[in-house]
Order: sequence, then C-alpha cells, then structure tokens
Amino acid sequence: MNLFRSLLIGLSCTVLLSTPAKAQLNITTTTGMIADLVENIGQEHVTVQSLMGVGVDPHLYKATQGDMRKLSRADIIFYNGLHLEGKMQDIFDKMSRKKTVVAVTESLPKSNLIKYDSLHDPHVWFDITLWQSAADKVTEILVKKDAQNAIFYQKNLEKYQQKLHELNQWVSSEINSIPKANRVLITAHDAFGYFGKAYGLEVMGLQGISTAGEFGLQDIKQLKDIIVQRDIKAVFVESSVSPKFIESLVKGIQAEGKNLVIGGELYSDAMGAKGSGADNYIGMVEHNVKTIRDGLLGKRH
Repeated sequence: MNLFRSLLIGLSCTVLLSTPAKAQLNITTTTGMIADLVENIGQEHVTVQSLMGVGVDPHLYKATQGDMRKLSRADIIFYNGLHLEGKMQDIFDKMSRKKTVVAVTESLPKSNLIKYDSLHDPHVWFDITLWQSAADKVTEILVKKDAQNAIFYQKNLEKYQQKLHELNQWVSSEINSIPKANRVLITAHDAFGYFGKAYGLEVMGLQGISTAGEFGLQDIKQLKDIIVQRDIKAVFVESSVSPKFIESLVKGIQAEGKNLVIGGELYSDAMGAKGSGADNYIGMVEHNVKTIRDGLLGKRH
C-alpha cells in the first residue's frame, strides 16, 4: 500500500512538472488599434490592456493614475509613436529605461511617411500596407520576449497578414468604384492622409494632423469655397472629435442654398464600441470605406 501511494505521489509530481501553468505576457497598449494587432498575433499567450477606449482622442490624452499602474505592471508597452500620444512621450521615455517600450512605427522608412512642416503624420494605420509593417514589428518584439513561442507568433502573423492583404485589395476596389471627380474626403482633422495617398482620394481636414492644433475663420472659408467650387456632396464627422465644427460648416453652406450633407461618422483615432462591427481593426476599416463610398456616391441609408 505504501509503495502504491509512493507511486501515485511520484506520478502526480511528474504530471505537475510536465504541465506548468501557461505564462502570458502582460501587455499594455495606448490605442485600441494596437491592442487588436497584439491580440491577433499573441492570442492566448498574451493579456492585453488598452489605455484609450472608444471615442478617445490620443492627441489630447493624459495618463491617469490607473494608467500608470497598468504601464508599470506591463512586460511590454506598445504605443504608436510619431507624436500621436504627444502628452505621454515623457512617460514612455522614462519607462523604457526599465522595461520594453516600443513604438510600432519606429521601423517604418521615413520615405513612406507623410510630413507636415516638422512633424510626421502619425495616422499610419490608414495605409494597410504600413499597418502590416507594424504587425511585423509587434511580432519581432513578442518573439524576442517569448522565444519559446516564436513559431506560434510567426504563424499567427502569416494568417493575419493574409487577411490584411485581402482587406487592402478590397479597399482599393471599393474606392475605385467612386468616380475620380467625387473622390474628395473632408473630415474634422487630417487623420486620413495615408488613406488618401494609398487609395487615391484627395483629403482635407478642418484641423491639421493633431486635434490639438487650432484653426480660424479663414480655414473655414477656404474649405467652404472648395466645397462650393467642386460641388462636393458630403463631408464626414469623426467618432473621436467633436462634430460641432463640421456640423456648423454644413449648416453654413446649406444656408447659402447649396446641397451638402454629413455623409456619416468615421472612426479615425479610436475604434468602435463592442458589437458595433468596428470594434476591431478590420471592421473599423470596412465601416469607414463603406461610409465614405456611400457618402461620396450620394447614397442615403
């Protein structure tokens, strides 16, 4: 009996030693788009928290005490970079001395970036090919931090890259269905520069690449003149930017007897709420493209 008990105990110990608890990398990201990227590649080997939720403007975001705790507990911090999270850069610089802190845009060739004055446009996720490069960067860091699961991460990357490749082709096809003369995208701020460059739209924003920038009456007048001269039928609001200035622009033009409407709401600096269909990167892109296509074609839902 004692021998049997000893064998059972030995067998139990062997089982416990051979099946250790699954370790997960604790990852904190700034935006939902980056969180979605990490989740697609890391899957069950990562736990991911995003600091910035639905409708949050990363240009103006300030870290809370709760955010600081999440950042301090993270094994890896992924942020966008290119001054998107301008008010948090000092935090990232300090934390990088003690832990892995990575801007997903840091490996992008400068020749592929749009530059306004002295600043690069940070909204790179709107060019799907650039976001594919960001996926490569995330995978590189996960492999470095968790080499034993390197093959797992690489396989997930390949699957996700294929989905992004197909998405890129679909976006091109949808935008090409809009007559060239109608491919003018006007929004609250210049978040869609990469989108326009990649897919052949002329893009204009009431504000610059950061919502922290200011604009005046002259900016509004210039935009009104362009809309009237080009006979533009629709402009768009953004989920993370107050719609009041775009709404005011539309009312002003309508008061002059011109036909202009708000073509819909676009997700620019943040994804949609759970269940919206735009609560992941691919869904967000699909929503934006359908909204832009229908708005510029004059379709009403």
